[in-house]
Amino acid sequence: MDVLCIVGPTAVGKTKMSIELAKRLNGEIISGDSMQIYRTMDIGTAKISVKEREGIVHHLIDEKEPEESYSVADFQRTVRAKIAEIKSRGKLPIIVGGTGLYIKSVLYDYEFVQDADSKDSDPSKYAHLTNDELHAMLKKVDEEGAKAIHPNNRKRVIRALEIYTTSGMKKSEMIEQQEHRLIYDACVIGLTDDRQVLYERINKRVDQMYEEGLVEEVRSLFDRGIPETTQSIRAIGYKELYDYFKGNLSLDESKELIKRNSRRYAKRQYTWFNNQMEVVWFQVNVAAFEKTVDEVLDYLKTR
Repeated sequence: MDVLCIVGPTAVGKTKMSIELAKRLNGEIISGDSMQIYRTMDIGTAKISVKEREGIVHHLIDEKEPEESYSVADFQRTVRAKIAEIKSRGKLPIIVGGTGLYIKSVLYDYEFVQDADSKDSDPSKYAHLTNDELHAMLKKVDEEGAKAIHPNNRKRVIRALEIYTTSGMKKSEMIEQQEHRLIYDACVIGLTDDRQVLYERINKRVDQMYEEGLVEEVRSLFDRGIPETTQSIRAIGYKELYDYFKGNLSLDESKELIKRNSRRYAKRQYTWFNNQMEVVWFQVNVAAFEKTVDEVLDYLKTR
């Protein structure tokens, strides 16, 4: 086995499992969370503390400032290099997180469709169009591609349009032509729990985040003048509090919205992993977590 991955919805216990497996399998952990890469964004991303790491080496945590962009292509390039580096030390790379596309981009022959060849590309030529108008334009030439991009993600919509206008080929068609095969001997372990139990745990986690100072954490970013359109601020827990600071929500409304959005995200994570990757799922025994760890270890011995 080249790589072990631990995936699943938010608040299911991935971090706890990763530490136990890393200790027993001589592993180093690579964060598979697209937001834990950002410094000072600790509470809202449920970032593992130094104490909680129990001496296990962690990678891709606290490496970027919130103002910086960090794409899935950046993640793919960095993590593939980390896997080689960790393996060269005789350690097992363990990718842990819930950002499915990021993890899939590393494990599979995922090639990014670039528009770098378009030397005449000029996004400003679309400045007179609203987000909805741009999205409608994309839908006319690439309906499937448009479904995968939110109308407000203006940058990606423009990129997809540019791919079509410069190559004559739909971005969705280019992606479809890829083989979607694993390039590593990878084992993907998924953690799951009763949906209602998980939702209750998510609600409690959000309450705890507020108690630990989430409002103050996000306030510091808001006061630094980091725009709400920045990639990091679009994370659940940050965008809702920005609305609170702008007077669009009450504090209680922001908390309830974070809970709702987190529950919905967990549901989407289940759907995504089931449809996009070969995952071996394990039911989490919250009362006796050690039993779940043992079940995973027993399975890994059979590979």
